[in-house]
Amino acid sequence: MPASPSRSALSFFNHPYLLLVLTALFWSGNAVAGKAAVGIVPPMAMNVLRWTFASIALVIIAYQPLKRDWPIFRRHWLRLFATGALGMSAFNILLYNAVHYTSAINVTIEQSGIPMIIVLLNLVFFREPARPSMLIGVALSILGVLVTATHGDLTSLLDMQINLGDGLMLIAATIYAIYSVTLRQRPKMHWLSFMTALAIGAALAGIPFAVYEMSQGIVFEPTTKGVLIIAYAVLFPSLISQVFFVRGVELIGANRAGLFVNLVPLFGSVLAITLLGERAALYHGAGYALILAGIAIAQRK
Repeated sequence: MPASPSRSALSFFNHPYLLLVLTALFWSGNAVAGKAAVGIVPPMAMNVLRWTFASIALVIIAYQPLKRDWPIFRRHWLRLFATGALGMSAFNILLYNAVHYTSAINVTIEQSGIPMIIVLLNLVFFREPARPSMLIGVALSILGVLVTATHGDLTSLLDMQINLGDGLMLIAATIYAIYSVTLRQRPKMHWLSFMTALAIGAALAGIPFAVYEMSQGIVFEPTTKGVLIIAYAVLFPSLISQVFFVRGVELIGANRAGLFVNLVPLFGSVLAITLLGERAALYHGAGYALILAGIAIAQRK
């Protein structure tokens, strides 16, 4: 007898590696969508619209779990909203502004620094042991991110001449690492309830920035392409990938789940070259190789 749809769906959500590979694919599409939105959808409007629509969808989908978790939601609402504002809204505000100044390929490679920042934060705040190989791996990965951020010219660090977009992305990566580490201590509630609370927090946090953007005369004028870009951002990076990532962290932990972020540059480079016509440079390969080498060394026992 074939498995029922509900049983198949349950089985799917018990496969962390498949969930996290798809998460990386959809996240890489977020950077490409952000780059495609330049001149079509303002960055602050993009952020607040995606999380507003995602919140509405999640409230509908998670209605029953939310009813059961309402006492927990009321007790921890400020923490939940702050987590959503940090990991979802702040990260994407920085990303959507970063792609105005740097390439989608750069943005996706710089996200690869997130796993190593997670390792450092776990070491500092949770006293997780750090072997010499892990420290060497962290150093190599950070070097790889800096090679990408400086476009292969590390001497520019002496003059603090990092491209604005790359600098914004480095801040965004740090913010998302902080968000990932906080997931280990999230309130005990259904993951759909948790995601709904975070999405609402992200939407609310984005409103002041969107209002300021409009006050500067930067207004979103709907076009077919703009609506499709927002629809993608709502469905895949906002809903599906966030749910997949939270579930992946729940199953295998933040350190191991964070490693899958390193697939983002691979998928992102292919998408950026194919869909946006961007060109890969030698420093892209060097930076990505250093990051992957750092990850590999850090995982050695």
